[in-house]
Amino acid sequence: MNLDQQQRLAMTRRSLFSRSAAGLGVAALSSLDARLANASPKNSITPHPTPGGLPNLPHHAPKAKRAIYLFMSGAPSQMDMWDHKPAMAEWFDKDLPESIRMGQRLTTMTSGQSRFPIAPSIYKFAPHGDNGTLVSELLPETAKQVDNLALIRSMHTEAINHDPAITYICTGDQLPGKASLGSWLNYGLGTENENLPAFLVMTASWTGRKEAQALYNRLWGSGFLPSKYQGVALRSSGDPVLYLSDPKGVSPGVRRQMLDSLSRLNQMTADSIGDPETQARIAQYEMAFRMQTSVPDLADISDEPQYILDLYGPDVTTPGTFAHCCLMSRRMAERGVRFTQIFHRGWDQHGNLPKDLPNQCRDIDRPSSALLTDLRQRGMLDDTLVVWGGEFGRTIYCQGNLTQKTYGRDHHPKCFTVWLAGGGVQGGVVHGETDEFSYNITKDPVHIRDLNATILHLMGIDANRFTFAFKGLDQRLTGVEGGQVVNEILA
Repeated sequence: MNLDQQQRLAMTRRSLFSRSAAGLGVAALSSLDARLANASPKNSITPHPTPGGLPNLPHHAPKAKRAIYLFMSGAPSQMDMWDHKPAMAEWFDKDLPESIRMGQRLTTMTSGQSRFPIAPSIYKFAPHGDNGTLVSELLPETAKQVDNLALIRSMHTEAINHDPAITYICTGDQLPGKASLGSWLNYGLGTENENLPAFLVMTASWTGRKEAQALYNRLWGSGFLPSKYQGVALRSSGDPVLYLSDPKGVSPGVRRQMLDSLSRLNQMTADSIGDPETQARIAQYEMAFRMQTSVPDLADISDEPQYILDLYGPDVTTPGTFAHCCLMSRRMAERGVRFTQIFHRGWDQHGNLPKDLPNQCRDIDRPSSALLTDLRQRGMLDDTLVVWGGEFGRTIYCQGNLTQKTYGRDHHPKCFTVWLAGGGVQGGVVHGETDEFSYNITKDPVHIRDLNATILHLMGIDANRFTFAFKGLDQRLTGVEGGQVVNEILA
């Protein structure tokens, strides 16, 4: 526990004492509080250094200054996009062998099926790049980028349902309440632009299945970290950020006076009871005031040259599309936003996969490729980490009518694919292997904790040393189990 955390812990306890009734128990606790208070000046709060992050970070020279996470919510089908299994053509409509499933856990959506008929991918794969990496015809533009990508085909997780799985990969735990990856980076590294949040989130529209899994703000929440480190969600219509505009009849000057008065009142509260969340509240009000200018400038893409708009495709000028979000993420990276996360929903294809999957891929293929090209043209890809992936994979066996091509695939946590590109990543690498059914990992397994440890490592952070004291534990993004850096994909 560092001094900053000790001081915050002490201040929070003072807040508890100030609200508690008198008694022997309170006296005993106050005695403990007094001992803790000796470590710092009385009734003072040391604010977190807003621009710079923790004084002991980074642990080592970072390869990436910032990161952009393209999250495919619902779980993309790895064997239809990235993990080619040509031998499955001979297994059409045959049952998945028990020797492959080995009694592994199933969801309730297929556990009652009498059969587990294999559905080979109907999409063609072709070699791309210097190493001949096989990529599906669904991703013609991203395929052109394989020499920039490190493809991990051996990702795995314990979670088999969407909400715990996405919570797990985003926060390091299947149960809600932990801090998200972006919040950890915000807390540890701070921001390069005091006029914008260090962590911004967008949810893109999608053209696949109409229904999609809900996204909860805990996925970009700060959990046990102070609330000022949570992600700020940008909207596609109206004000980019809720409540950012001044109310009708309130001028910027009056707004400034109100904030100054409110800040003085909050500081009196902070000096009185020492609750660190009060300082967070002051910082958030000030950030909101600065964002009134910086966010509209960020959202206005009228200064983008036509060749850049053409690069991202025709959807780029429509707010809320994945293409628009990708362009916005580049603009955020230029302005020093530390971590941007784009959620693209609709990948939960239990039925009608042959129709919905191509639609989803059309949404994300060209913009994902354009983002990498745009960053590279600006000399930013070398120090910007880009991550693409979902919360788990999908099964080779199907649900629905296989012969009429109205089938889908169930959840599969045992293996799935993600890719990384940019800051510190070795391009043209394929790491990990799965069996011929894309069901079990046969070489170089990578847990989602390892992925998060690798992201932190590229940002200059040792995941095992990056902790926050909460509930008697030194909490880590990678949990008590820890994570191993995937060195094989590093440049």
